[in-house]
Amino acid sequence: MRMLTSSDSSYKNAKMKLDRGWMWLILLLVLAVAVVAEEKQSEEDISDADLNIGLDEEEIKVLMAEEEEEEEEATVIDEEQFDEAESQGTFSEKEETGKTKVDANVSFQVTYKTPVPTGDVYFAETFDDGSLGRWQLSKTVKEDADDDLAKYDGKWAVEQLKENKVPGDQGLVLKSRAKHHAISAMLDKPFIFQDEPLILQYEVNFQDGIDCGGAYIKLLSDTDSLNLEQFHDRTPYTIMFGPDKCGEDYKLHFIFRHQNPLNKDVEEKHAKRADVDLKKYYTDKKTHLYTLVLNPDNSYEMFIDQSSVSRGSLLNDVVPPVNPPKEIDDPNDSKPEDWDERAKIPDPEAVKPDDWDEDAPAKIEDPDAVKPEGWLDDEPEFVPDPNAEKPDDWDEEMDGEWEAPQVPNPSCETAPGCGEWKRPMINNPQYKGKWKAPLVDNPNYQGVWKPRKIDNPKYFEDLQPFRMTAFRALGLELWSMTSDIYFDNFIITSHKEVADRWASDSWGLKKLVASANEPGIFTQLMMAAEERPWLWVIYILTVGLPVGLVVLFCWPKKSNDDYVYKKVDQPRADVEEEEEEVAAEEEVKAAEASATESAPAAGTEEAEEEDAAEVGGDNLEGDDEEEQEEEEEEEEEESKAPERTLEDELKEGGDATDESNKQAVRKRRVRKD
Repeated sequence: MRMLTSSDSSYKNAKMKLDRGWMWLILLLVLAVAVVAEEKQSEEDISDADLNIGLDEEEIKVLMAEEEEEEEEATVIDEEQFDEAESQGTFSEKEETGKTKVDANVSFQVTYKTPVPTGDVYFAETFDDGSLGRWQLSKTVKEDADDDLAKYDGKWAVEQLKENKVPGDQGLVLKSRAKHHAISAMLDKPFIFQDEPLILQYEVNFQDGIDCGGAYIKLLSDTDSLNLEQFHDRTPYTIMFGPDKCGEDYKLHFIFRHQNPLNKDVEEKHAKRADVDLKKYYTDKKTHLYTLVLNPDNSYEMFIDQSSVSRGSLLNDVVPPVNPPKEIDDPNDSKPEDWDERAKIPDPEAVKPDDWDEDAPAKIEDPDAVKPEGWLDDEPEFVPDPNAEKPDDWDEEMDGEWEAPQVPNPSCETAPGCGEWKRPMINNPQYKGKWKAPLVDNPNYQGVWKPRKIDNPKYFEDLQPFRMTAFRALGLELWSMTSDIYFDNFIITSHKEVADRWASDSWGLKKLVASANEPGIFTQLMMAAEERPWLWVIYILTVGLPVGLVVLFCWPKKSNDDYVYKKVDQPRADVEEEEEEVAAEEEVKAAEASATESAPAAGTEEAEEEDAAEVGGDNLEGDDEEEQEEEEEEEEEESKAPERTLEDELKEGGDATDESNKQAVRKRRVRKD
C-alpha cells in the first residue's frame, strides 16, 4: 500500500485551489454577462423601432438624408404649458415657428416632430394641432335603446398621455364612462378595392385598463346616404377592425361585410381569432400599434406592435364562409316510418331466471347488529329548553299555544344514544333490481337516417371577396365602461413601407419613452410576485439552488497537512514459506547442538577415524567420490539457473544463509557416517 507523501499532499492542494479558481472565474463571467446584457437593453430598445419597420438599407439611407435636409421642427410644448401660454398671450413668434421645449416631468427626453406621410395615403391624422377640425361628432341617437342611453353624448378630448408622454404628441381620448360615443371623419379620397392592398393602422392605449368596451374603428361605406352627423350603429360600413373586451374575453376584431351577388344581401364575415394571448395588450397601460393588411389575393394579416398575431384567407378563414355549399339537405325529404336506427335491441329470446326477485328491497336491516350497552330507550333525543321563556308579546289567540324550543337531551351526552334503537340498514345481497333482457345487434339496423342532398338554389362562387364596397370615411362608434381610452396616428394607405415609416416616427418614440421609464428587472419581479404570490417559491429556488451549490463545492475544506500518516507493516510471507523458515531454524539449532557435543571427543574421533581409514580405506574413497559427485551436480545446477535480479537476490538472501547451514549439517553427517 502506497503511503501519501508531502509532495502528493501539496499537489492535491494545488489542484483543489485551481478547481476553485476556475469555478469563481465562471461565476464572475456569468455576472459580467448579466451586467452587459442589462446595459445593452436600452440600446436594443432604441434600435428596435428602426429594426421592425421593414425597410431595406437603401430606403433607410434615403429617409435619413431627407431628415437631415429638413430644417423646420414642430413646436414641442406639453398641453398645460400650451394652455397657460395661450391664455396669457406669452407666445413669441420664434416659439410658434418651431422652437423645441423640454418637459421637466418627462424622465426621458426625445425630440418629437409631427410625423408626415412619406407616400400616397388616403387618410392620416395625428391630433398634434390640438383640434378636431376635420372630425364630426354624431348628433343622432342609437336605435332600439332607452332615451336616456340612446344619445351619443359621450365626451371626446385631445390630450397627451397620462404616463410616458412624448412632449408635443397628442391624441384623441374617450372621456366618458357608460355612455355611447360616436365620432367620424372623411377620407382625403375614397378607397376602391381593385389591385392595391389596404393597410389600416392606428394606436390605442387603455390608460386606466379596460373593464368592458371596445377600441375598434369602422370604415364607412361610400354610399349616397352617408351623413357623418347621423353616424350610428346601423350606418353601413365595409370593414371593422380593432380590439374589444368584455369579461375575460379578449378579442381583436376583423369583420367585413360581403354582398351576395345573387340577391344583394349583405352579411358580416368574422375572421378567426388571434393566435396569441391578447390579455397583456389590455392591461399593461402601454400604447400599442394595431395594423391590418388586406391583399388583392384575398389574404389578410393582423399585427400588434408590428408582430403578426393572425393571418388567413378571406375564402377559407372567415365565419360564415363567403361561398355557400353547393349541395344542401332536401327540406322536403322525411324519414320513412319503417326506418330502424337502433344499432342494439333487447334479445327477444332471453328469459328472466326463476330465482330473479324484482321485489327484493335494495336495503335491509343488519341482522348482526347489537344494541350498544347503556342505550337509553326511555329518554327522548330532544327535550324542551328549560331556560326558554315565552315572549311578552306572544298572543296565543293569534300565534297559538307557545311551546319551548327543542334542545338536545343532556342525559344523552354520556350515553351511546337515546330513544328507540333501530338496526342500521345495509345493502341487500339478494337485490338484483328490475330484470332487463341483454342487448344484441339489430339485424334490421339501417344506420342513422339523413336527408338526401340537392343542389343549393342559393349557391354562388365569389373568388374575389377582396373587391368589397368602397369606403370614404373613418368612424369610432363605441360603448365603454372605462374612460380615458387613447387613440392616435390613424393612417390608411396602400403601401406597407409608408405605414411602417409612419409608425417609426410616432409609435416608435412612444415605445422608446415607455422603455426608458420602465422599472428595473428587480422591481418588475416584485410587482409580479405581488400579483401572483406563488412566484416567491420560484424566486427562492432560483436564487437558493445556485447559492447552495456554490457553498457546497467552493467552501474551503480542512488542509491535508493535518492528516497523520501511520507506518504500514511490510506484507508477510505465505504460510508455506513461514513453515520452511521454522524448519530451517530448527535444523540449524540442532546442528549447533551436535557440534558442541562432538567438540570434547575430537581427539578420540580422530584416532578412530585413522583406524577406520586404515581398515576401510576403500569405503572412504567411495564416500569421497560420492561427495565430489554431489558437489559437481550442485555446481551444474547453479550454472544452469537463470540470472536473478537484484531484488530477487535481496529477497532470497536469508534463504541462502539457511541453505548453506543445511549443507554444512549434511556434510557433517556424511563425515560422521
